Amino acid sequence: MQLGNRLIIGLGLAVAMASVAYARIPQDSPKQDMKDAGHATKNAAKDTGRATSNSARRAGHKTKTTSKKAANKTARKTRHGAAKVEQKTQPY
Repeated sequence: MQLGNRLIIGLGLAVAMASVAYARIPQDSPKQDMKDAGHATKNAAKDTGRATSNSARRAGHKTKTTSKKAANKTARKTRHGAAKVEQKTQPY
């Protein structure tokens, strides 16, 4: 009988200690949730800014190279046209 009582008392103490230990596990408070949400928003804004910066840089580079190609092609065609006109206007 003594062994049964000790077992019940020990089991009761174990359950009580486990419940106290569980209650002491730190839980996120609403304040911490708000802080976490703020940090997540800040990081998302940073990522968006970086992506926008990269896209703008690429677009600017593409515009620059396309403009240069068009200008060079126009100059070549102008030289070619001028050479044709010169050939046609020279006396035989």
